[in-house]
Amino acid sequence: MIRGDFTLSSGAKSNYYIDGRLVTLDGEGALAVAEAILERIGDRKVAAIGGLTMGADPIAGAVAAISAHQGKPLRAFIVRKDTKKHGTQKLVEGPLLPGEPVVIVEDVVSTGASAIQAAEAVAAMKCPVVAVIALVDREMGATCCSARRGSATSRSSRRRNCWKCEMGSDPFTRNVPSRAALEL
Repeated sequence: MIRGDFTLSSGAKSNYYIDGRLVTLDGEGALAVAEAILERIGDRKVAAIGGLTMGADPIAGAVAAISAHQGKPLRAFIVRKDTKKHGTQKLVEGPLLPGEPVVIVEDVVSTGASAIQAAEAVAAMKCPVVAVIALVDREMGATCCSARRGSATSRSSRRRNCWKCEMGSDPFTRNVPSRAALEL
């Protein structure tokens, strides 16, 4: 965590910044993150993992690699911030097929807007979002934002208690809308 004056992707101001890429782009950090996410997913039916570029990219790649190593391969995908203006003009990149169940990942979440943008992009492909897993929740409204979207919500990581599960119930075991069961 870095102290100072920062403008977050949401436009909000903060006196600290958490750069998740310092962990997710480190070999040991990426391995730890991937293993923790795969443990959280367990035996649930998920075909692919990804999210909005840039924070989700190293997480999705690490999870895909480690899942293959563990004999339960998941594919990774990337959601662009805007539709590509050339070539195939895709919004979602990678080997994701329509209708496949996915997990959306985030490194640091503030308002939840990036997770929602990614969930909407895969929803356009008829892909149900099983869950959104964030490494750190800045506690700046992501739960409220997802609740307005009609999603089941709970918290798994907070800036003060990273990786500590504080959920009262598990959204994987409930009937949740296909939009996103945010595990924030």
